[in-house]
Amino acid sequence: MAMNNQSIEGTLLVHQQFFKVEMTEGPVSKLIVAILVALVFIFINSIMFHTLLSKPVFRELPRYILFAHMLCNDSVQLLLSMTLYLMTVNLQKIPKALCALFVLFGTTTFRNAALNLAVMSLERYVAICFPLRHSEIVNQKSAGVSIGLIWIFSSINLVIDVIYSLMVSPVSFKDFMYCSRERFILSQWQIDMFQGFNYFFFVTVTAILIFSYINVVVAARSASSQKDSAKKAHKTILLHLGQLVLCVNSFIFGSIERALAMTSSSHLFIDLRYLNFLFVLLLPRCLSPLIYGLRDDALRPLFLYYIRCGYQKVKPSGAIH
Repeated sequence: MAMNNQSIEGTLLVHQQFFKVEMTEGPVSKLIVAILVALVFIFINSIMFHTLLSKPVFRELPRYILFAHMLCNDSVQLLLSMTLYLMTVNLQKIPKALCALFVLFGTTTFRNAALNLAVMSLERYVAICFPLRHSEIVNQKSAGVSIGLIWIFSSINLVIDVIYSLMVSPVSFKDFMYCSRERFILSQWQIDMFQGFNYFFFVTVTAILIFSYINVVVAARSASSQKDSAKKAHKTILLHLGQLVLCVNSFIFGSIERALAMTSSSHLFIDLRYLNFLFVLLLPRCLSPLIYGLRDDALRPLFLYYIRCGYQKVKPSGAIH
């Protein structure tokens, strides 16, 4: 059964009215801060990605391949979030076909982040708990297959929504519209499927992270060798859990935001929406270089060398210990 179009349009109208208030009365400094934060960390991610490309060993080891994928994914997510946010607050209409691409890549890269965390945790789990079989289980091929599966699972929900929307109203894809995820939700079963995918991602990724963390902690306590490596690995997985909490908050916050849009004052809604964009969308993507790059003994010296524009006299070797 199709959803009530009047209710959807009513919600969008409230959002548009609040965005007008934000542009006329809200401080422009908030937008500038958010944009600058995003650009700074896109720059940091770019330097980190260049560092990974600078040495063959970084291009060959699966953990660095997964880290490079995370950097690219987070940078794309930051760019898309920033673009969609600016278009929204400026009430910029774009063709529905173009909006479909923005929403598709925005939603996919957002979900990629959580799944990539799970795969990286499993890689650390195998490295610590099965060191003799690590190179056999985790290699370039398995890393590539994992990245492919991440993109498939993350995009399948929205691909179905876009195809269904195209089948119901193909002519509408030529129309100009305010771009939002809700524009492609036409029936109740789509909402149910969307919530089902969210629950699936949350339960699966949380279970993997907790499983990996417990096993790595046990290995760190029982192993007579590589205790430092195991201890560092379980700290990394614990940080994964923190990142996951920030990622999952956006699902909860989105529901609260839609409810507040209909019941709260415009100023409260604007402040909450800004906090959502800054701390829920931007912050988790900004933590990746800090958690992985700056904590990695081989990667950190090279990253600092490049970010200082090669100012130090001797270039670090980037050797893996």
